[in-house]
Amino acid sequence: MKSTANGLKWSAIERLATQAIQLIVMLFLARLLGPNVFGLVGMLAVFIAVSQVFTDSGFTAALVRYTERTESDFSTAFYFNIFVGIFCYSVLFLSAPYIARFYEQPELVNLVRVLSLTIVINSFAIVQRAKLTISMDFKTQAKASLLSVVISSGVALYMAELDYGVWALVAQTLTNAFLLVILLNVFHPWMPKKGFSKDSFNYLFGFGSKLLVASLIDTVFKNIYQMVIGKQFNASQVGFFTQANQLSLIPAMTMTTVIQRVTYPMLSNIQNDVNKFEDTYLLTLRLAALVVFPLMAGLSISAEPFISIVLGSEWLPAAELLSILSLAFMLYPIHAINLNLLQVKGRSDIFLKLEIIKKSLITIMLVITIPLGVKAMCIGLLAHSFIAFFINSFYTGLFSRLKTTKQIAALLPIWGCVLFSGLLTYIFAWYVMARYINSPYVHLLINLTVMPLIYISLIRWTEKDLYTQILHVVFRKRLN
Repeated sequence: MKSTANGLKWSAIERLATQAIQLIVMLFLARLLGPNVFGLVGMLAVFIAVSQVFTDSGFTAALVRYTERTESDFSTAFYFNIFVGIFCYSVLFLSAPYIARFYEQPELVNLVRVLSLTIVINSFAIVQRAKLTISMDFKTQAKASLLSVVISSGVALYMAELDYGVWALVAQTLTNAFLLVILLNVFHPWMPKKGFSKDSFNYLFGFGSKLLVASLIDTVFKNIYQMVIGKQFNASQVGFFTQANQLSLIPAMTMTTVIQRVTYPMLSNIQNDVNKFEDTYLLTLRLAALVVFPLMAGLSISAEPFISIVLGSEWLPAAELLSILSLAFMLYPIHAINLNLLQVKGRSDIFLKLEIIKKSLITIMLVITIPLGVKAMCIGLLAHSFIAFFINSFYTGLFSRLKTTKQIAALLPIWGCVLFSGLLTYIFAWYVMARYINSPYVHLLINLTVMPLIYISLIRWTEKDLYTQILHVVFRKRLN
């Protein structure tokens, strides 16, 4: 448990610190560069993301889960990742004119060919990250990530100030990827010591291939909205959606990644102890909800004053989208943790089946909402998120005692506290704005102070065990 606690601490430091820096820098860049520039990069997101999934091919998850891994397994994964990375880059390089023609944006040709280099660069770090995750060495990952993010962010801000436009974002991505590979090898040197092994490949791909298809489907649908909006509307609309999507996704994804990276290897090690496994799993679920639910609800009710103050009036159309998407991503960690259980149990086949079912539903949502505009498309994402919870938890219940009803019973008190505190804060802010002073600064200040006070008071009363555990972790002493 000591290694788990230490891993959780350093994983949290890495994700929270790097994402905080990236978020702050992104806000500065958004103000400097405008929606159109972010829209151009957003149009390419699906192509880059899909290539990254192919490059990994589920090998990372297979290496982490396999308890009898050998040097041949690591070496095989390393050579495979690099080969696929180079292949994907070659495909995108040749396809660049067709992508530009699809969007009717000629400048995308050079953007695709340069930005896609990150795929090749990242392929050199996949095995390195897997090895560090297996050994629960998140401290090394934290140092490498923080340094690369700080330096690459400085490069982007400098280029934005010099009016390089979209190339500031490209330089940020490339610099971050390159430095991460270099720093990981400086802090934790590793080189493949064996050749490519057919047996290792058969095992790794046997497990990883199902995750590959599932991840591929998930990645396409996570990024398909930018592609559809770019085709149906314009680059600025893509920029508004991309910014709203990023602002809502970053806090949800950051907390989920912290929890997943530590609990996946931990749960893999205790998967044969049924009672301990399920108790730990349920606690993880509640802790994730305790933090993420109020965070996302607070972001939802604060979207308009936040966008107005931080990004300026040029970005205000993104506020309404941010408000909706924040609620959609509220359940993101719950989805991820449910799917984590299937991976731990080795049921990558069910993982794949679930992705097909959910993505079929989101396709229907997309077809229905496209003619109604970008706002309607976001509402469709919100509806899909809640439907997905019931689908995921149903299948989780087939392989454990954690049925849908048990998960709802565990999460409902937290959800109730969030809903009540958010509603009271919204009403109070509306009253002050209508009666006394109409200022986005006052509005944001009320949301940032009133909602946390109400929420923490309610949690202390309704969820005493979780409240005590959080205080114990924060203050490093047992509190009664």
